[in-house]
Amino acid sequence: MTTNVDLGMPPVGGSVLLADPRGYCAGVDRAVITVEKALDLYGAPVYVRKEIVHNKHVVNNLRDRGAVFVEELDEVPEGATVVFSAHGVSPMVHAEAADRSLKTIDATCPLVTKVHHEAKRFDREGYRILLIGHEGHEEVEGTAGEAPDAITLVEHPDDVEHLEFPEGTKLSWLSQTTLSVDETMETVRRLREKFPQLEDPPSDDICYATQNRQVAVKEIAKEADLVIVVGSANSSNSVRLVEVALEAGAKASYRIDDISEFDEAWLEGVQKVGVTSGASVPDDLVQQVLGYLSDHGHPDADAVRTADESLIFALPPELRRDMKAAASS
Repeated sequence: MTTNVDLGMPPVGGSVLLADPRGYCAGVDRAVITVEKALDLYGAPVYVRKEIVHNKHVVNNLRDRGAVFVEELDEVPEGATVVFSAHGVSPMVHAEAADRSLKTIDATCPLVTKVHHEAKRFDREGYRILLIGHEGHEEVEGTAGEAPDAITLVEHPDDVEHLEFPEGTKLSWLSQTTLSVDETMETVRRLREKFPQLEDPPSDDICYATQNRQVAVKEIAKEADLVIVVGSANSSNSVRLVEVALEAGAKASYRIDDISEFDEAWLEGVQKVGVTSGASVPDDLVQQVLGYLSDHGHPDADAVRTADESLIFALPPELRRDMKAAASS
C-alpha cells in the first residue's frame, strides 16, 4: 500500500519513503515508445545505435521484440532502419547514416537537442565553450560533435584551476543534462570566479527530470537510514542519485539494477528505507523492491512528493509521418 505524504510533513506510518517523482522521464518515455512503434510499423529488425536509454532491462525487453543494438553504424546493413538513442549523436553520425542510405529515426531527447542548438549558436558567435560533463558519455560526445573545435570538456570542479585561455577569449558554458545539480553549479561558480566574462546558456541545461529526482531523493534521505536507487551502472542520473542521497544525510545508499542485487544485510538495524529510481527505470522494478521490503519487515510505503510532472514529448516527426501514412493506406 502506498500513501501520499505532503512535503514537509512527517511520514504517516510505514518504514519506507518512496520518492515521487522517480523513474521514467518524458525523454525516456518518448525514446522507448519510438523503438516500440518502429518495430510495429516497419517490423523486425529495427537497429538502434547504442542503448536507446541506459537501462539493461529496457534494452533487453526491446531486444526480445526484435530491436538490434549496435555500437556504430557500420554494423547496420545498408538501407536498413536505425534509431538514434535519447542521448543524441553528432553531425558526423548523421552524415554517415546518409552516406549509407540508412532510414534514420532520431529519438534524441528534445532537452539534449536544445543543448546541441546552444553549442552551435555559441560556436557561430565565436565563443570557447566549456562543456561540463563526463568524458566518453554518449551525450557529451554528441554535443561536442556540434562544435568540436570550440569545446573544452570540464569534468570536475577541481579541473577549473588548470584552465587557461588567452586574454579576451569569449567564454560560455553548457552541461550534460544528467549531472548532479549541486556539483555542476559549484563548477560554474568556480568558472565564473576565474573567468568573470563567462556567458550563461539561455536556461539551465540540467534537465527538469534530473533536478526533480535529485530534489526528491534529498527529501527522503533526511529521514532514511538506507536509500536504494534502482538504475543501471551506466545511467549517469542513477549514479548521481546515490551520491546526492549520501550528501543529503542518508547513512547508506546503494544502486541496484533489480531485486536480484539487493543484499539483505543492508537492512540490519535499519528502521527507515528510502526508495527511488533513475529516469530510465520502469516502475515495475521499483514495485519489486517494495515487495521485497514488505517481505522483510518494511510493509508500507509513504510517497514523498516534491514535484508534479506532466511534460510529454511528441514522437519523432519522421516516425509520426510514416505512422500517419500507414494509417491512411
